[in-house]
Amino acid sequence: MITKDATISAPAAPAPPAEEPRRRPGKKRRAWDEVPRRHIYLPLSLYLLFTLIPFYWILLFALRPAGSTSLVPWPMTFDHFDKVWNDRSFGTYFQNSVLIAVATLVMTTLVALAGGYALARFDFRIKRGFMLALLCSQFVPGALLLVPLFQIFAKLQMINSLGSVIIAETVFQLPLSMILISGFIRNVPYSLEEAAWVDGCDRFTAFRIVVLPLLRPGLIAVGSFAFVHAWNHFLFALMFLSDQSKQTIPVGLNTLMSSDSVDLGALAAGGIIAAVPVVIVFAFIQKWLITGFSAGAVKG
Repeated sequence: MITKDATISAPAAPAPPAEEPRRRPGKKRRAWDEVPRRHIYLPLSLYLLFTLIPFYWILLFALRPAGSTSLVPWPMTFDHFDKVWNDRSFGTYFQNSVLIAVATLVMTTLVALAGGYALARFDFRIKRGFMLALLCSQFVPGALLLVPLFQIFAKLQMINSLGSVIIAETVFQLPLSMILISGFIRNVPYSLEEAAWVDGCDRFTAFRIVVLPLLRPGLIAVGSFAFVHAWNHFLFALMFLSDQSKQTIPVGLNTLMSSDSVDLGALAAGGIIAAVPVVIVFAFIQKWLITGFSAGAVKG
């Protein structure tokens, strides 16, 4: 019998579960983090060695005395550089190559910029056919253009002039450059130009103020391709320039080799002279070049 003084004890509430210690968020382990470092560094070291040996071999022939068989360029001499620069007219070849490469860069960039903007911002009836023609032109080797270009330049009396090589190089570089720049322009939002139009700018002013600064990486990428191709191209300069004072460095390197003998020291020195400007240019524009490649890889 339960009395009034009796109390009913309530069941004890269960204790809350102990909280687990929080783990600090760590970096997600990637697949290559688990690979031993030696499996990465060893192949890269072998590849680097394989790549640098030809460059060391060129420096060796260019800096060691003629007739020496030493594997170390000591005593060091610059006679080969003096020979090719003064005796073999490489100073003149260098000036001609710089003029052709810079003029090709400027002309290719300006024309490709105008054509790329038209392809990116305007719709016209033959747009797809024009794009297809540009793409198909990349399959045509430069040797097939020699005969028609030679006939055109002969009628214009431009044979044996640097202008003929500049025009030929520009024509050869334009299709790819135009396609690349049109891709860069598509990545720029069209609303930016519309906002500039609302503020009172015309189309050209809006393009110059809004779009053009955003195209700097792409223009540098396209211009670098045009410069390097014009600097290294051998065929057009050989066919359109007959005067020795108007030849370029690639043609000058070819004159150092004959059927009887090859001056390896002079040839190596000339190769270094031809490579140094390109290396310097790419060293200064490396940041913009990588940015331009990244921008061109993103689909707009």
